Amino acid sequence: MLFSNSKRSVRTKMSKDLRFHHVGMVVDSIDKHSALYADRFGYEIRSEIIHDPKQRAYVQFLAFPGESTYLELVAPDAPGSFLSNALQKGGGLNHLCYSTEDIDAACRRLRSMAMLLIHPPTEAVAFDQRRIAWMKGKDNLLVELVERDKEPNRFSGRPRIA
Repeated sequence: MLFSNSKRSVRTKMSKDLRFHHVGMVVDSIDKHSALYADRFGYEIRSEIIHDPKQRAYVQFLAFPGESTYLELVAPDAPGSFLSNALQKGGGLNHLCYSTEDIDAACRRLRSMAMLLIHPPTEAVAFDQRRIAWMKGKDNLLVELVERDKEPNRFSGRPRIA
């Protein structure tokens, strides 16, 4: 049963396309926090530490054994990085990420639902050049969209982040 605050069903075309991908956490040290989350909660490290100069960040993906959703640890790559401000405020939860088949269509649909496009789709190193986009709604939560891998069995030489 679906719950709704209106007469319209909560299940929309958008909810069929979007899949939860990861939670992004801003940290001061990826090495320190990946070890902490592995020891404390049992996460497995699923990627090396990846530098994305476009995003001005270092990232690493962790997940529970057998799970396909991730915890992304994100650290600024320099004091002037946009993540530095988030870190100065204490870091922690930064964003939710959803994967989508068609990132352009997802951006259009979310914009029609009053979400602001912060950064249009651009290639991302952490996702083997698949595109990501950044959006924010009236709830002030930062949302990342990532294109789904059209070739999930392809091997790029490093662990795949689906």
